[in-house]
Amino acid sequence: MNSERDYNVEINDTQDHRYAYGFDFDVMHPYMIRSFEPFFRQGSLLELGSFKGDFTRRLLPYFDDVTCVEASDVAVTEARAKLGDQVTFVNALFENASLPKSYDNIVLTHVLEHLDDPVAVLKRINDEWLADSGRLFLVCPNANAPSRQIAVKMGLITHNAAVTPAEAAHGHRCTYTLDTLERDAVAAGLQVRHRSGVFFKALANFQWDRLLQTDIVSADYLEGCYKLGQHYPDLCSSIFLMCERGVGK
Repeated sequence: MNSERDYNVEINDTQDHRYAYGFDFDVMHPYMIRSFEPFFRQGSLLELGSFKGDFTRRLLPYFDDVTCVEASDVAVTEARAKLGDQVTFVNALFENASLPKSYDNIVLTHVLEHLDDPVAVLKRINDEWLADSGRLFLVCPNANAPSRQIAVKMGLITHNAAVTPAEAAHGHRCTYTLDTLERDAVAAGLQVRHRSGVFFKALANFQWDRLLQTDIVSADYLEGCYKLGQHYPDLCSSIFLMCERGVGK
């Protein structure tokens, strides 16, 4: 463990902010899978930052060979209890992890913004872990999501890309936009093959959690938000890059 960071503490809920919401599990996770599915390669999968295995479980139907790297030993214990021997777990920092091979698919969802040196980790992915024909599925929260822009106008945060105190307590180091996310991917040597957004979002996560407990929002409405996000990626909850390995390493 990094002596300056406690990854077990960072995954805990704070007084006014949860680490993960029902909206993440019930809405965003299925739509992320749907966004990824057309680009999946046959073969192995490496998930970097698996948390407690909820998203991992959604990936299992697509791959027989799944490895997860997670910094929090508490999260790994919970994930292993859920998923058993279906997954190979590695409890390590990405900066220090030693992996035995390269992978056909690498998933990095809502993790890059937590890293102290994101470009260095993306470079490891490109140079060491991504197979020659492999693909990286890179997703981050979007600074320009309408929910954040509304929060700025309300005076709750100073600017779209601000890192709030609650986000900082959960280990966030930055808040990406499409252009800054692509900047870091390219700086690491990756080739960006597809860029998009996942789910048009004008409400905060806690507001969505309350709304999803009612009959106000239908499945058709959620579907409409997902499809609208394809037209307006810069107004989505999350931004998504599908990358392939860069040449000349």
